[in-house]
Amino acid sequence: MSTLTPTLDDLLAEAERAHGHLCAGPRGRDRKRLITFVEIDRCLTDAIAVVTGCRLGKRALKFRDWGKVAATFVDLESGRAVRLVARESSKQRARELHPELGSKNAQQMLAYRELAPHELFEVAEVRVELGPEEMPGYKAERALCAQCGEGINFGREVSTSGRVLCRACAGERYWKSANETGNPRG
Repeated sequence: MSTLTPTLDDLLAEAERAHGHLCAGPRGRDRKRLITFVEIDRCLTDAIAVVTGCRLGKRALKFRDWGKVAATFVDLESGRAVRLVARESSKQRARELHPELGSKNAQQMLAYRELAPHELFEVAEVRVELGPEEMPGYKAERALCAQCGEGINFGREVSTSGRVLCRACAGERYWKSANETGNPRG
């Protein structure tokens, strides 16, 4: 990778290394002012993390499990936000442009470099209201779960019957103990 401004090929190679394979699918200059919301846990999320530098661990990448190939980019300095949604029609356009390529992935990889942005994405200016707890570097007092004793960050505790509980103890677990049987949510 070049030491100055990375080329598209440099970024694609980095995305491939980070994600494990290259998928059809843009790196911000001033990453500290960008928060990105992604709406799917697929290839797009890895590509966005590589290109923008936004990461979950930096609190600059926010995941909303809505199952949509969409992302919202929020400029913290200006407050401006733009939401991009991948057009379903771009897949068909890729097939039309490159029927000579056997695989859909190959068709998309080539066509997505050639298609105009408006053919790939619906773009809308939106508003995103962010509380201080959403900001990178935010620190606050931790609560302790009255049931399991685990610490809870950033106001994500649940108060029920006068007790402070973590979401797992309040019944929102996605996991269960190896000793338990049945549904972890029930």
